[in-house]
Amino acid sequence: MTQNLQQQSNLSPDEALKRKSRYLRGTILESLADSITGSATSDDIKLLKFHGTYQQDDRDLRVERMRQKLEPAYSFMVRIRMPGGICTADQWLQLDEIAQKYANNSLRITTRQTFQYHGVIKRYLKSTIAGINKAALSTIAACGDVNRNVVCHNNPYLSTCHEEVYDWAKRLSNRFLPQTGAYPEIWLDKEKISADSSIKEEPLYGETYLPRKFKIGIALPPSNDIDVFAQDLGLIAINDGNHLIGFNVSVGGGMGMTHNVPETYPRLASVIGFCTLDQIFEVAEHIIRIQRDFGNRSDRQQARLKYTIDSRGIDWFKEELNQRLGWKLESPRPYHFESNNDPFGWVQDFKGNWHLSLCLLSGRIKDTPEQPLMTGLREIAKIHQGDFRLTTNQNLTIANIPPAEKKNIEALVEKYHLPMPEKISRVRQDAMSCVALPTCGLAMAESERMLPDFLNKLEAILARIGLQNDPITVRVTGCPNGCGRPYISEIALVGKSLGRYNLYLGAEFAGQRLNKLYKESLTEDEIIETLTPIFKHYAQDRNKGEYFGNFVVRMGYVEEVKEGKDFNKKDIELKAVKTA
Repeated sequence: MTQNLQQQSNLSPDEALKRKSRYLRGTILESLADSITGSATSDDIKLLKFHGTYQQDDRDLRVERMRQKLEPAYSFMVRIRMPGGICTADQWLQLDEIAQKYANNSLRITTRQTFQYHGVIKRYLKSTIAGINKAALSTIAACGDVNRNVVCHNNPYLSTCHEEVYDWAKRLSNRFLPQTGAYPEIWLDKEKISADSSIKEEPLYGETYLPRKFKIGIALPPSNDIDVFAQDLGLIAINDGNHLIGFNVSVGGGMGMTHNVPETYPRLASVIGFCTLDQIFEVAEHIIRIQRDFGNRSDRQQARLKYTIDSRGIDWFKEELNQRLGWKLESPRPYHFESNNDPFGWVQDFKGNWHLSLCLLSGRIKDTPEQPLMTGLREIAKIHQGDFRLTTNQNLTIANIPPAEKKNIEALVEKYHLPMPEKISRVRQDAMSCVALPTCGLAMAESERMLPDFLNKLEAILARIGLQNDPITVRVTGCPNGCGRPYISEIALVGKSLGRYNLYLGAEFAGQRLNKLYKESLTEDEIIETLTPIFKHYAQDRNKGEYFGNFVVRMGYVEEVKEGKDFNKKDIELKAVKTA
């Protein structure tokens, strides 16, 4: 391993922790056994991320518990590793049972095309993870400084090319799994391996793993439903009409940033070439190795692949990759994207089976008095002969339904009032949010809990103007870290403080251009007041077929962002003036 020497001499505390963790073991077993507190130690909290779980606490209860001199109401978020977002009906029922037994009676579909649980207290954490493994799934590397859940188009039954894309997602996921024995030892009570230091538990990652998280996604044009340019490694599938022949390779995507730190910014991945199917493992592994060796291990705010590339230049990256490969990528093949949203409703595949895609706002699956969603999906899983497919836009496909089963599924959809698209506005269909409050420790504002009421207000304005049937993407996040991929949304609300959001406008509808800050620190009502005249202008003066994001750029509401380094252009210029 040829680590960057400058960074080896100045490792961040997180890097030192990984190095001394004995390949992610730390003192996690001791933390789990400590019944005096609902928390793990500060070091183990960081290591637990690699095992697929984050420690959180209920922020709604913080002040009252502090008044009562109690520790915070600690619990854990547990995320599943599920490449391509696929689970069987039997797995669905097992995951549902875990949610009822150990979590908060809900499942949540994430923007990484998998499930996560919330509210798992420490004494149930091992039982939860063991239960997930009993369902032939896992949580390893769902979080942490490793390659995370590999995402792709969610329905491999639509064509042979879709099948092949899903197969590659699984193969890439398995290829880059951490090899440490810590996971089965801690959660599955497997026998410990030898303590012999000569054993190389991580031949790819090494003892310090990657500098930060790494994400891989595969898109099949013309759909960019997985936001391929938001991935550290994006693969754009190229086919001959019947089968895949290779991938255009894009590198350096990432959504995270920090308020008032202009050196941090979202970035869309750069397309650097084309490789054939038999070359993809070699290409992907060397890209991961470059990030391992050159990623910033001194400053975690600058540790993602996007900063590794921008600090040295894309030409340097391509040359480094070519040198390691011993050959050059071909020139990119032509491709075309039309949108980054999900289609909804019923569709029949080339084999005659049916698939029903449902819009699940914020991906939350739970029962409410108006809509017993979790119960309805549980009853469907009991009779369903196919499987379930999650999307990176937090939606769900009940997939591979034989023609004879379709009427039974339709009856359950109606009985449990499941969210069919004809009952949901267009802007609501395409909306997304992160979890934010009360559980996320990074949240500065509400997100999932505020989205329904905000959309009610937005729908009323759009209907009055005559835009109720127009596709406009809206994404809300409680902080600037970008979990809901807000910076490639035509309208984005990014939490700044409690009840206030920065408003971003101007992304391209298919996820191929970043948006730009329009106004700062607005309340929900101020956002509606700000958007209303822009919507009116759009309704009156748009060109035929022009999307909202393109319109606001053309009319000068915001500048076009051509690359990530331009995202905070005015902030950087202002900082330079102050420094001078």
